[in-house]
Amino acid sequence: MIADLKPYAKYRPAEGGWLGEIPSHWTVRRMKYVVRETNSRSTSGKEQLLRISQYTGVTQRRRADGLDEPDTRADSLVGYKKVEPNDLVINIMLAWNGSMGVSKHVGIASPAYCVYRFGPDLHPWYFHNLLRSPVYKARIKASSTGVVESRLRLYSDDLGRIEAMLPPPDEQAAIVRFLNWANGRLERAIWAKRKVITLLHEQKQAIIHRAVTRGLDSAVSLKPSGIPWLGDIPQHWIVLPMRRVVEVKDGTHDTPPYVEPSAASFPLVTSKDFGPSTICFDRVKHISSRHHRDVMKRSNTERGDILMSMIGGNIGKALIVDTEREFSIKNVALFKTCGNPILSRFILYYLQSGLLDIQVALLSKGGAQGFLALGQIRNLAVAKMPVSEMGDIVAAVDLRLRPFDKLIAMTRTNINLITAYRTRLVADVVTGKLDVREVAARLPDEVAVAPDVAKDDTDVGNEIEPDDEEVVL
Repeated sequence: MIADLKPYAKYRPAEGGWLGEIPSHWTVRRMKYVVRETNSRSTSGKEQLLRISQYTGVTQRRRADGLDEPDTRADSLVGYKKVEPNDLVINIMLAWNGSMGVSKHVGIASPAYCVYRFGPDLHPWYFHNLLRSPVYKARIKASSTGVVESRLRLYSDDLGRIEAMLPPPDEQAAIVRFLNWANGRLERAIWAKRKVITLLHEQKQAIIHRAVTRGLDSAVSLKPSGIPWLGDIPQHWIVLPMRRVVEVKDGTHDTPPYVEPSAASFPLVTSKDFGPSTICFDRVKHISSRHHRDVMKRSNTERGDILMSMIGGNIGKALIVDTEREFSIKNVALFKTCGNPILSRFILYYLQSGLLDIQVALLSKGGAQGFLALGQIRNLAVAKMPVSEMGDIVAAVDLRLRPFDKLIAMTRTNINLITAYRTRLVADVVTGKLDVREVAARLPDEVAVAPDVAKDDTDVGNEIEPDDEEVVL
């Protein structure tokens, strides 16, 4: 059906100029005539807390540990803004990157956000897709108030001046019906590929686990390790705390003031900035040289060192530093390998073997979850073997994992292509480049539901969504 889509028969220049041509029967109105701001506040703070993200839109903010308390650092949620289903919620400080969306939930959002309600005969989910499309994100960025990107704010007056395309109400509904159906099909394809990635990671972990707990010789004599969850190990190996194998440090656990990136600033790397194997410096926040020097008193990263997340759902995620660039770390452990590439890869494989997960689970019993202290990391149990054998293990694991890494990279590329196609399709439909009325009329009624944006653009079992912490005034 998607392949059958064609442009509309007639177009006309849109008011405002920047929209180009639109279907001749569509109209254009400023957003101030489309939505009105609401400012109803919570008097109890007991409502469901919501979050807004460029990736997932408006979702319920749940604690990772399953407790009932709100997932927030705020002392009280009294005064937070009430949100009803079909309300538009905008993080005014991150609107320029698409941090907005229509809510499916009743709840409350940060008082720093803006909440809007749509007028009659308007379909909120059409505007959810329209405002998050690339052309509108660019317009929102240009319309926002501020000098530099990180300081841009989309105030209500800024939003109100933006021109909105307005198909007839029945056509808005047809567009949403079609996009729900198309997104469903594409989402299933993406999730199938993400499951493949998860299975490949599990197979990788099995190979790594076998190598770092038993070595390469299947006929080697074994002995009890003395640790129930580790089991038997080769006779000539010994079990030591991590601090006896490699020096372990950490960075800051506070949040220094952020500054604009410049020649005088330094990146403050957290686990949110970890890519699959390298640091994603393009999204890292920066701190001043003075605060950087304070962090460097605790940790000095060098090429070949290991970084590992100490907090949150990313605990244990690790990578090898592959840059000479100077940076600080926050809530990240640093394993100093002194430029020894074999030790670097062995420690990385140990952290990826599943042994760390077991120890984290044991350490969490009866205590706080979601954080590993530096002392706990230094006391992690790790097997030590002759240096030559460690090199053989690393080389063998490198070789065995190569086909898996290639398949994972190919699958991620396919996911990126599907995601890019979906973005282009949504944009073409909501801006009138493609006519979906006939196709939408043939779709079953069950597709006409609000899209499940909570699954949007997150990798199963491997990536976490970048944090967009609420701003507490």
